[in-house]
Amino acid sequence: MTNDVNLKNFDSWLKFLNKERPICIAGPCSAESEHQIMETAKQLKNITELTIFRAGIWKPRTRPNTFEGVGEKGLPWLKKVKNELGMFVTTEVANGHHVEKALKNDIDILWIGARSTANPFVVQEIADALKGVNIPVMIKNPINPDTALWLGAIERIHSVGIDKIAGIHRGFSSFDVKKFRNPPQWQIPIELRNYIPNIPMICDPSHIVGNKKWIEEISQKAMDLNFDGLMIESHFDPKSALSDAQQQLTPKDLKKLLDKIRIRRLVGEDDKLNNTLSAMRSLIDDLDANLLDTMEKRMKVVETIGMFKKQNNLIVLQQKRWDELMKRNLSISKKKGLSKAFVNSFFKSIHQESINKQSKIIND
Repeated sequence: MTNDVNLKNFDSWLKFLNKERPICIAGPCSAESEHQIMETAKQLKNITELTIFRAGIWKPRTRPNTFEGVGEKGLPWLKKVKNELGMFVTTEVANGHHVEKALKNDIDILWIGARSTANPFVVQEIADALKGVNIPVMIKNPINPDTALWLGAIERIHSVGIDKIAGIHRGFSSFDVKKFRNPPQWQIPIELRNYIPNIPMICDPSHIVGNKKWIEEISQKAMDLNFDGLMIESHFDPKSALSDAQQQLTPKDLKKLLDKIRIRRLVGEDDKLNNTLSAMRSLIDDLDANLLDTMEKRMKVVETIGMFKKQNNLIVLQQKRWDELMKRNLSISKKKGLSKAFVNSFFKSIHQESINKQSKIIND
């Protein structure tokens, strides 16, 4: 995958909002009434000195007959927040019509949601509606963990002249029940930044966790991974919220969270720290080289076993052997302080590569 996007402006457009990380974008999941919007915005402004206020006007819902937002009539409420409180305002757009209405109501920043990012036709429609208007656009990751799809959405928006773009990491859908509503899979936003090093990256812990009790944990993790800011849902009365009540913080609780977040510094220009870190990293490099040597030797044994299976007309997957191997490795790894999730993922990857090699040998 190559990157043809000119990124020179991507890393600067958010910096004027805050002198230090994290940039904070907050407000209710959805706009419900003018009173709700203004009361939440006033509390956020007074308590947190917030500069960007968010609220969903159109809400893409998984199932019908649920609250899908107030629609166009909520846009003047955001405009009122902007005019009376001096805050930047942002909302989600999911088609060209949304873009047109948002622009007419002087919305400062648009964001594209996860469901929209997953559909190139939708992103292209939004891009076409934005031609000739250089408004900042934040793009959430697609619902599935696909870096190319995320990058493609950024490229489509950039291709029409938008040079103020940020990525929003909101986690990825999962078919099974996990601690978090949308597991973060941090390697995906990290991979995106490998392709676009200068892109501002915002974390949306509210949608990752689905429950306010874990928002601080994910927020701190994002800061430790050098994210630029946080988008956190906040409602002056969360228990009365019409959508996602369980993941919204009161402005007061948001202030407490932001005060607790630790901002760690880059090694940067400190030569002594750089030298110490380089020495420790060299040990990692040596261990990685040894690990790759071991993998090479293991796969040679795998190929020998593959030839044996071919000669004796044996199937590739020996389930009993795999179950025994995992049971043993999980038992050993627990004593070595390695997490079950890591060991499962690690050996499943090795096992899949082994299956691929043996299948090629048997069917060659």
